[in-house]
Amino acid sequence: MILKPMVRNNICINAHPEGCRTEVRLQAEKVRNATRRFQLEGAVLRAEPRHVLVIGCSTGYGLATRLVAGLGYGAATVGFSYEKPPSAAKPATPGWYFNAEFDRLSAEAGFFSRTYSELDAFSHAAKAEAIAVAQSQGFQYDLVVYSLASPVRTDPDTGEVYRSVIKPIGRQFSGRTLDVFSGRFSEATVPPATEDEIAQTIKVMGGEDWQLWIDALARAGVLAPSAITIAYSYIGPPFSWPIYRDGTIGRAKHHLEQTARTMNKSFSDLSLRAFVSINKAVVTRASAIIPVIPLYIATLFKVMKERGIHEDCADQALRLFSERLYRRDGSGIPVDSEGRIRIDDLEMGASVQDEVSTRLSRIDESNLSKLADPEGFRIDFLRAHGFEVPTVDYSREVLSFE
Repeated sequence: MILKPMVRNNICINAHPEGCRTEVRLQAEKVRNATRRFQLEGAVLRAEPRHVLVIGCSTGYGLATRLVAGLGYGAATVGFSYEKPPSAAKPATPGWYFNAEFDRLSAEAGFFSRTYSELDAFSHAAKAEAIAVAQSQGFQYDLVVYSLASPVRTDPDTGEVYRSVIKPIGRQFSGRTLDVFSGRFSEATVPPATEDEIAQTIKVMGGEDWQLWIDALARAGVLAPSAITIAYSYIGPPFSWPIYRDGTIGRAKHHLEQTARTMNKSFSDLSLRAFVSINKAVVTRASAIIPVIPLYIATLFKVMKERGIHEDCADQALRLFSERLYRRDGSGIPVDSEGRIRIDDLEMGASVQDEVSTRLSRIDESNLSKLADPEGFRIDFLRAHGFEVPTVDYSREVLSFE
Protein backbone atom coordinates (compact mmCIF):
# COMPACT_ATOMS: atom_id res chain seq x y z
CA MET A 1 0.00 0.00 0.00
CA ILE A 2 1.16 3.53 -0.84
CA LEU A 3 0.38 5.74 2.14
CA LYS A 4 -0.64 9.35 1.66
CA PRO A 5 -1.79 11.76 4.38
CA MET A 6 -5.53 11.75 5.01
CA VAL A 7 -6.39 15.26 6.22
CA ARG A 8 -9.87 16.53 7.07
CA ASN A 9 -10.42 20.00 8.56
CA ASN A 10 -6.79 20.32 9.68
CA ILE A 11 -6.90 16.86 11.29
CA CYS A 12 -4.69 14.07 9.94
CA ILE A 13 -6.17 10.63 10.57
CA ASN A 14 -3.27 8.39 9.57
CA ALA A 15 0.49 8.05 9.99
CA HIS A 16 3.44 6.78 7.95
CA PRO A 17 5.48 4.21 9.94
CA GLU A 18 8.89 4.79 8.33
CA GLY A 19 8.29 8.52 8.19
CA CYS A 20 7.63 8.59 11.93
CA ARG A 21 10.75 6.56 12.68
CA THR A 22 12.89 8.77 10.45
CA GLU A 23 11.50 11.93 12.04
CA VAL A 24 12.58 10.73 15.49
CA ARG A 25 16.05 9.86 14.17
CA LEU A 26 16.42 13.33 12.64
CA GLN A 27 15.29 15.05 15.84
CA ALA A 28 17.60 12.82 17.89
CA GLU A 29 20.59 13.78 15.76
CA LYS A 30 19.72 17.45 16.11
CA VAL A 31 19.56 17.08 19.89
CA ARG A 32 22.83 15.16 20.05
CA ASN A 33 24.64 17.75 17.97
CA ALA A 34 23.33 20.56 20.15
CA THR A 35 24.27 18.92 23.44
CA ARG A 36 27.74 18.10 22.10
CA ARG A 37 28.10 21.80 21.37
CA PHE A 38 26.91 22.66 24.90
CA GLN A 39 29.54 20.33 26.34
CA LEU A 40 32.29 21.89 24.25
CA GLU A 41 31.16 25.31 25.45
CA GLY A 42 30.98 24.12 29.05
CA ALA A 43 27.20 24.54 29.27
CA VAL A 44 26.58 21.05 30.66
CA LEU A 45 28.69 21.51 33.75
CA ARG A 46 26.94 21.14 37.09
CA ALA A 47 23.44 19.77 37.61
CA GLU A 48 22.07 17.43 34.96
CA PRO A 49 18.93 15.29 34.81
CA ARG A 50 19.57 11.68 35.77
CA HIS A 51 16.17 9.99 36.02
CA VAL A 52 13.34 11.62 34.11
CA LEU A 53 9.63 10.82 33.95
CA VAL A 54 7.68 12.29 31.02
CA ILE A 55 3.89 12.04 31.29
CA GLY A 56 2.66 12.59 27.75
CA CYS A 57 5.87 11.58 25.99
CA SER A 58 4.95 10.66 22.44
CA THR A 59 4.66 13.87 20.41
CA GLY A 60 5.34 17.60 20.49
CA TYR A 61 6.92 19.04 23.59
CA GLY A 62 6.75 15.75 25.49
CA LEU A 63 8.74 13.85 22.88
CA ALA A 64 11.20 16.73 22.48
CA THR A 65 11.78 16.84 26.23
CA ARG A 66 12.43 13.13 26.35
CA LEU A 67 14.84 13.31 23.42
CA VAL A 68 16.82 16.08 25.11
CA ALA A 69 16.84 14.38 28.52
CA GLY A 70 17.60 10.88 27.25
CA LEU A 71 19.61 11.15 24.06
CA GLY A 72 21.03 14.59 24.79
CA TYR A 73 21.91 14.45 28.48
CA GLY A 74 22.04 10.66 28.87
CA ALA A 75 19.32 10.44 31.51
CA ALA A 76 17.30 7.30 32.18
CA THR A 77 13.77 8.05 31.01
CA VAL A 78 10.32 6.63 31.63
CA GLY A 79 7.46 7.75 29.41
CA PHE A 80 3.69 7.41 29.29
CA SER A 81 1.26 8.07 26.46
CA TYR A 82 -1.90 6.42 25.22
CA GLU A 83 -1.59 5.20 21.64
CA LYS A 84 -3.50 2.98 19.26
CA PRO A 85 -1.25 0.12 18.06
CA PRO A 86 -1.20 -0.90 14.40
CA SER A 87 -3.50 -3.52 12.95
CA ALA A 88 -3.26 -5.53 9.76
CA ALA A 89 -5.35 -2.89 8.00
CA LYS A 90 -4.39 0.39 9.68
CA PRO A 91 -1.25 2.12 10.90
CA ALA A 92 -0.85 3.04 14.54
CA THR A 93 -1.12 6.57 15.87
CA PRO A 94 2.07 8.59 15.26
CA GLY A 95 3.08 8.42 18.92
CA TRP A 96 3.23 4.63 18.84
CA TYR A 97 5.99 4.75 16.22
CA PHE A 98 7.74 7.70 17.87
CA ASN A 99 7.85 5.88 21.21
CA ALA A 100 9.13 2.65 19.69
CA GLU A 101 11.90 4.44 17.80
CA PHE A 102 12.92 6.41 20.88
CA ASP A 103 13.28 3.18 22.85
CA ARG A 104 15.31 1.62 20.03
CA LEU A 105 17.66 4.61 19.85
CA SER A 106 18.05 4.66 23.64
CA ALA A 107 18.96 0.98 23.73
CA GLU A 108 21.41 1.48 20.87
CA ALA A 109 23.09 4.31 22.81
CA GLY A 110 23.16 2.32 26.06
CA PHE A 111 20.64 4.51 27.92
CA PHE A 112 17.78 3.12 30.01
CA SER A 113 14.26 3.85 28.73
CA ARG A 114 10.88 2.35 29.48
CA THR A 115 7.77 3.39 27.57
CA TYR A 116 4.12 2.63 28.28
CA SER A 117 2.23 3.32 25.06
CA GLU A 118 -1.10 1.70 25.88
CA LEU A 119 -1.72 2.75 29.47
CA ASP A 120 -4.01 5.64 30.43
CA ALA A 121 -1.76 8.20 32.13
CA PHE A 122 -4.72 9.39 34.21
CA SER A 123 -5.11 5.95 35.79
CA HIS A 124 -3.83 4.62 39.10
CA ALA A 125 -2.21 1.79 37.11
CA ALA A 126 0.06 4.21 35.25
CA LYS A 127 1.27 5.79 38.47
CA ALA A 128 1.86 2.33 39.95
CA GLU A 129 3.97 1.34 36.93
CA ALA A 130 6.09 4.50 37.19
CA ILE A 131 6.71 3.71 40.85
CA ALA A 132 7.43 0.04 40.18
CA VAL A 133 10.02 0.70 37.47
CA ALA A 134 11.84 3.23 39.68
CA GLN A 135 11.88 0.79 42.58
CA SER A 136 13.01 -2.14 40.44
CA GLN A 137 15.82 -0.07 38.90
CA GLY A 138 16.78 1.50 42.23
CA PHE A 139 16.40 5.17 41.31
CA GLN A 140 14.36 8.26 42.19
CA TYR A 141 12.98 10.74 39.67
CA ASP A 142 14.79 14.09 39.74
CA LEU A 143 12.73 15.56 36.87
CA VAL A 144 9.02 14.93 36.27
CA VAL A 145 7.51 16.54 33.17
CA TYR A 146 3.75 16.76 32.75
CA SER A 147 2.91 17.19 29.06
CA LEU A 148 -0.48 15.55 28.60
CA ALA A 149 -2.70 16.92 25.83
CA SER A 150 -5.68 14.58 26.05
CA PRO A 151 -9.22 15.82 25.30
CA VAL A 152 -10.74 13.25 27.68
CA ARG A 153 -10.03 12.11 31.24
CA THR A 154 -11.62 9.26 33.15
CA ASP A 155 -11.62 9.74 36.91
CA PRO A 156 -9.75 6.70 38.27
CA ASP A 157 -11.88 6.58 41.43
CA THR A 158 -15.41 7.28 40.19
CA GLY A 159 -15.15 6.26 36.52
CA GLU A 160 -16.72 9.58 35.51
CA VAL A 161 -15.59 10.78 32.09
CA TYR A 162 -14.65 14.45 31.64
CA ARG A 163 -14.29 16.12 28.24
CA SER A 164 -12.46 19.35 27.51
CA VAL A 165 -13.69 21.98 25.06
CA ILE A 166 -12.05 24.95 23.36
CA LYS A 167 -14.57 27.73 23.93
CA PRO A 168 -14.72 31.35 25.08
CA ILE A 169 -16.22 32.26 28.44
CA GLY A 170 -19.04 34.76 28.81
CA ARG A 171 -19.56 35.68 25.18
CA GLN A 172 -19.45 34.26 21.67
CA PHE A 173 -16.12 34.38 19.85
CA SER A 174 -15.72 35.16 16.16
CA GLY A 175 -12.41 35.31 14.36
CA ARG A 176 -10.71 34.63 11.07
CA THR A 177 -8.98 31.30 10.70
CA LEU A 178 -7.02 29.49 8.01
CA ASP A 179 -7.15 26.10 6.37
CA VAL A 180 -3.42 25.67 5.77
CA PHE A 181 -3.98 22.96 3.16
CA SER A 182 -6.33 24.91 0.91
CA GLY A 183 -5.07 28.39 1.78
CA ARG A 184 -8.67 29.44 2.34
CA PHE A 185 -9.79 31.83 5.04
CA SER A 186 -13.02 31.39 6.93
CA GLU A 187 -14.83 32.98 9.83
CA ALA A 188 -14.92 30.80 12.93
CA THR A 189 -17.73 31.39 15.40
CA VAL A 190 -17.68 29.60 18.74
CA PRO A 191 -20.48 29.85 21.34
CA PRO A 192 -19.60 30.53 24.99
CA ALA A 193 -18.93 27.58 27.27
CA THR A 194 -21.40 26.45 29.89
CA GLU A 195 -20.33 26.25 33.54
CA ASP A 196 -20.24 22.46 33.21
CA GLU A 197 -17.96 22.66 30.16
CA ILE A 198 -15.61 25.00 32.05
CA ALA A 199 -15.50 22.63 35.02
CA GLN A 200 -14.88 19.58 32.82
CA THR A 201 -12.07 21.32 30.91
CA ILE A 202 -10.36 22.15 34.21
CA LYS A 203 -10.70 18.50 35.25
CA VAL A 204 -8.99 17.36 32.04
CA MET A 205 -6.39 20.07 31.45
CA GLY A 206 -5.87 21.60 34.88
CA GLY A 207 -3.44 20.54 37.57
CA GLU A 208 -5.42 17.91 39.45
CA ASP A 209 -3.85 14.88 37.79
CA TRP A 210 -0.38 16.48 37.85
CA GLN A 211 -0.65 16.75 41.62
CA LEU A 212 -1.95 13.17 41.87
CA TRP A 213 1.21 12.02 40.09
CA ILE A 214 3.51 13.95 42.42
CA ASP A 215 1.54 12.79 45.48
CA ALA A 216 1.88 9.15 44.40
CA LEU A 217 5.60 9.39 43.61
CA ALA A 218 6.35 11.16 46.90
CA ARG A 219 4.36 8.65 48.99
CA ALA A 220 6.25 5.79 47.37
CA GLY A 221 9.63 7.40 48.02
CA VAL A 222 10.63 7.60 44.36
CA LEU A 223 10.79 11.40 44.15
CA ALA A 224 14.34 12.63 44.66
CA PRO A 225 15.13 15.42 47.13
CA SER A 226 15.12 18.81 45.35
CA ALA A 227 13.41 17.25 42.33
CA ILE A 228 11.98 19.50 39.64
CA THR A 229 8.53 19.04 38.15
CA ILE A 230 7.29 21.02 35.17
CA ALA A 231 3.97 21.30 33.35
CA TYR A 232 3.81 22.93 29.93
CA SER A 233 1.50 25.81 29.04
CA TYR A 234 0.99 28.66 26.60
CA ILE A 235 -0.16 32.27 26.88
CA GLY A 236 0.13 33.81 23.42
CA PRO A 237 -0.81 37.27 22.11
CA PRO A 238 -3.78 39.23 23.49
CA PHE A 239 -5.88 38.89 20.32
CA SER A 240 -6.04 35.10 20.91
CA TRP A 241 -7.01 35.37 24.58
CA PRO A 242 -10.82 35.31 24.09
CA ILE A 243 -10.58 31.77 22.65
CA TYR A 244 -7.48 30.72 24.58
CA ARG A 245 -6.13 32.42 27.72
CA ASP A 246 -9.50 33.90 28.77
CA GLY A 247 -11.43 30.86 27.60
CA THR A 248 -11.87 27.33 28.90
CA ILE A 249 -8.28 26.30 28.18
CA GLY A 250 -6.97 29.38 29.92
CA ARG A 251 -9.10 28.66 32.97
CA ALA A 252 -7.53 25.19 33.11
CA LYS A 253 -4.04 26.66 32.70
CA HIS A 254 -4.66 29.07 35.60
CA HIS A 255 -5.52 26.00 37.68
CA LEU A 256 -2.27 24.43 36.52
CA GLU A 257 -0.32 27.46 37.74
CA GLN A 258 -2.09 27.42 41.10
CA THR A 259 -1.25 23.72 41.42
CA ALA A 260 2.45 24.50 41.00
CA ARG A 261 2.26 27.05 43.82
CA THR A 262 0.38 24.59 46.02
CA MET A 263 2.91 21.81 45.44
CA ASN A 264 5.85 24.08 46.23
CA LYS A 265 4.33 24.64 49.66
CA SER A 266 3.05 21.13 50.38
CA PHE A 267 6.31 19.40 49.36
CA SER A 268 8.70 21.85 50.98
CA ASP A 269 10.09 18.99 53.10
CA LEU A 270 11.42 17.44 49.87
CA SER A 271 12.53 20.83 48.52
CA LEU A 272 10.41 20.08 45.44
CA ARG A 273 10.50 22.79 42.80
CA ALA A 274 7.30 22.91 40.73
CA PHE A 275 7.02 25.17 37.70
CA VAL A 276 4.75 25.90 34.80
CA SER A 277 6.82 26.51 31.66
CA ILE A 278 5.26 28.93 29.18
CA ASN A 279 6.38 27.72 25.77
CA LYS A 280 6.37 29.09 22.23
CA ALA A 281 3.58 28.48 19.74
CA VAL A 282 4.44 25.45 17.61
CA VAL A 283 2.56 23.18 15.24
CA THR A 284 1.03 20.25 17.05
CA ARG A 285 -1.90 17.98 16.33
CA ALA A 286 -3.87 20.13 18.80
CA SER A 287 -2.85 23.64 17.71
CA ALA A 288 -3.99 22.98 14.15
CA ILE A 289 -7.66 22.88 15.17
CA ILE A 290 -7.90 25.87 17.54
CA PRO A 291 -9.71 28.76 15.77
CA VAL A 292 -7.43 31.66 14.63
CA ILE A 293 -4.29 29.88 15.89
CA PRO A 294 -3.16 28.35 12.53
CA LEU A 295 -3.19 31.80 10.90
CA TYR A 296 -1.29 33.33 13.80
CA ILE A 297 1.32 30.54 13.86
CA ALA A 298 1.86 30.68 10.09
CA THR A 299 2.45 34.44 10.34
CA LEU A 300 4.66 34.10 13.41
CA PHE A 301 6.78 31.47 11.64
CA LYS A 302 7.40 33.80 8.70
CA VAL A 303 8.50 36.66 10.97
CA MET A 304 10.72 34.53 13.21
CA LYS A 305 12.32 32.69 10.29
CA GLU A 306 13.12 35.99 8.58
CA ARG A 307 14.87 37.09 11.78
CA GLY A 308 16.69 33.79 12.30
CA ILE A 309 15.03 33.09 15.67
CA HIS A 310 12.51 30.40 14.74
CA GLU A 311 12.34 27.43 17.13
CA ASP A 312 10.62 24.05 16.97
CA CYS A 313 9.85 21.77 19.93
CA ALA A 314 13.39 20.39 20.08
CA ASP A 315 14.91 23.89 20.03
CA GLN A 316 12.62 24.92 22.85
CA ALA A 317 13.41 21.84 24.95
CA LEU A 318 17.14 22.36 24.43
CA ARG A 319 16.88 25.96 25.59
CA LEU A 320 14.70 24.97 28.55
CA PHE A 321 17.40 22.59 29.76
CA SER A 322 20.52 24.61 28.95
CA GLU A 323 19.32 28.13 29.78
CA ARG A 324 16.71 27.53 32.47
CA LEU A 325 16.85 24.21 34.35
CA TYR A 326 20.55 23.26 34.15
CA ARG A 327 22.47 26.49 33.67
CA ARG A 328 26.23 26.43 33.16
CA ASP A 329 26.87 28.71 36.17
CA GLY A 330 24.71 26.63 38.51
CA SER A 331 22.52 29.65 39.31
CA GLY A 332 18.83 29.41 40.10
CA ILE A 333 16.05 28.88 37.59
CA PRO A 334 14.88 32.26 36.23
CA VAL A 335 11.13 32.89 36.45
CA ASP A 336 8.69 35.75 35.81
CA SER A 337 6.70 37.66 38.43
CA GLU A 338 4.18 34.79 38.62
CA GLY A 339 6.88 32.17 39.21
CA ARG A 340 6.63 30.76 35.69
CA ILE A 341 9.49 29.72 33.43
CA ARG A 342 9.32 31.64 30.15
CA ILE A 343 10.74 30.21 26.95
CA ASP A 344 8.21 32.10 24.85
CA ASP A 345 10.42 35.19 25.16
CA LEU A 346 11.49 35.27 21.51
CA GLU A 347 7.90 34.88 20.29
CA MET A 348 6.52 37.50 22.66
CA GLY A 349 9.25 40.10 22.05
CA ALA A 350 7.68 43.47 21.26
CA SER A 351 9.22 43.82 17.79
CA VAL A 352 8.11 40.32 16.75
CA GLN A 353 4.57 40.83 18.02
CA ASP A 354 4.30 44.27 16.42
CA GLU A 355 5.32 42.85 13.05
CA VAL A 356 2.95 39.87 13.37
CA SER A 357 0.06 42.20 14.27
CA THR A 358 0.80 44.44 11.30
CA ARG A 359 0.82 41.49 8.92
CA LEU A 360 -2.36 39.99 10.35
CA SER A 361 -4.17 43.29 9.74
CA ARG A 362 -3.19 43.15 6.04
CA ILE A 363 -3.23 39.45 5.25
CA ASP A 364 -5.68 37.81 2.86
CA GLU A 365 -5.67 34.91 0.42
CA SER A 366 -3.85 36.96 -2.25
CA ASN A 367 -0.80 37.78 -0.12
CA LEU A 368 -0.84 34.84 2.30
CA SER A 369 2.46 33.28 1.19
CA LYS A 370 4.20 36.66 1.13
CA LEU A 371 3.22 37.66 4.68
CA ALA A 372 2.96 34.24 6.33
CA ASP A 373 4.37 30.73 6.08
CA PRO A 374 1.45 28.35 5.54
CA GLU A 375 3.81 25.90 3.82
CA GLY A 376 6.00 25.75 6.92
CA PHE A 377 2.95 25.10 9.06
CA ARG A 378 1.74 22.42 6.65
CA ILE A 379 5.11 20.64 6.57
CA ASP A 380 5.49 20.69 10.36
CA PHE A 381 1.96 19.36 10.71
CA LEU A 382 2.56 16.51 8.27
CA ARG A 383 5.95 15.64 9.78
CA ALA A 384 4.16 15.14 13.10
CA HIS A 385 2.39 12.25 11.33
CA GLY A 386 5.42 10.90 9.47
CA PHE A 387 4.78 12.62 6.13
CA GLU A 388 7.02 15.14 4.31
CA VAL A 389 10.01 13.85 6.29
CA PRO A 390 13.32 14.35 4.43
CA THR A 391 14.97 11.22 2.94
CA VAL A 392 11.80 9.09 3.12
CA ASP A 393 10.68 7.59 -0.20
CA TYR A 394 6.90 7.88 -0.11
CA SER A 395 6.53 6.14 -3.46
CA ARG A 396 7.56 2.85 -1.86
CA GLU A 397 4.89 0.43 -0.76
CA VAL A 398 4.33 0.08 2.97
CA LEU A 399 4.39 -3.67 3.53
CA SER A 400 3.71 -3.67 7.25
CA PHE A 401 2.19 -1.23 9.72
CA GLU A 402 4.37 -2.52 12.56
